[in-house]
Amino acid sequence: MTTTKSFVYTTYIATTPERLWEALTSGDFTEQYFFGSRIVSDWNEGSQVTYSRGGEVTDYGTIMKCEPNRLLSFTWNYVADKSGRAEPSRVTFQLVPMKGAVKLTLKHENLNPSDIVDRDDTFEGLNNGWPAILSNLKTLLETGRTLPPVSLH
Repeated sequence: MTTTKSFVYTTYIATTPERLWEALTSGDFTEQYFFGSRIVSDWNEGSQVTYSRGGEVTDYGTIMKCEPNRLLSFTWNYVADKSGRAEPSRVTFQLVPMKGAVKLTLKHENLNPSDIVDRDDTFEGLNNGWPAILSNLKTLLETGRTLPPVSLH
């Protein structure tokens, strides 16, 4: 199966690197902005990371790099993936402090063509899901509230 290079999304959030790191790595935070998904890991390189909804693991991977408040990278496996993927994709969050804000760049690499959904009326596909998730994260950190509830379908 052919792969596409990557999906990259950058946003600027009026917060500190420490607060953004907490939001990316705390299950209490991720449940608020990540479609109800709770992240769990001990954040050591080589350790497992999972996202679960309602107690069921939906996504999982292995921590590749973990530099608190700067860089987090892990493999990504979607439990319901039926694409015949030869190896997992990889997600990297890079945090760069700016004056009064943090530049957050998400890179999701090693993608299959089916990972991208060319429609604007859905949250399906990494190209539609990640912007919704990161916009919700930005709103939560800047206002203390999330965006109105959205549906995955």
